Amino acid sequence: MPTTKKDLNRNRRHIRIRAKINGTAEKPRLVIYRSLSNHYAQLVDDVKHVTILSCDDLKSKDKGTKSERAKKVGMEIAKLALEKKITTCVFDRNGYRYHGRVKAIADGAREGGLKF
Repeated sequence: MPTTKKDLNRNRRHIRIRAKINGTAEKPRLVIYRSLSNHYAQLVDDVKHVTILSCDDLKSKDKGTKSERAKKVGMEIAKLALEKKITTCVFDRNGYRYHGRVKAIADGAREGGLKF
């Protein structure tokens, strides 16, 4: 349960977004999460309720800004998706505003070859 007003508002936005978008096996949902220091992305099939693949920057020793590391996560998830023959997806920003690190993940995924 969200503890702060900011988390509560993000959770409400996320519920509104999820009411409109849905992922399938052919066109999965690209869900992102950003913590204070790391970035996570996963492709989800909402019909079967399974995660197809996931990626994060926990193990990477790369230096750089958070936005640069977020872009690398987007490129990595796109590379893994193309290996599984997934070319299109639905972008789920998880209630976050579309700028900064969230935008960097989306741009990295587009550069890697995914289409939204």
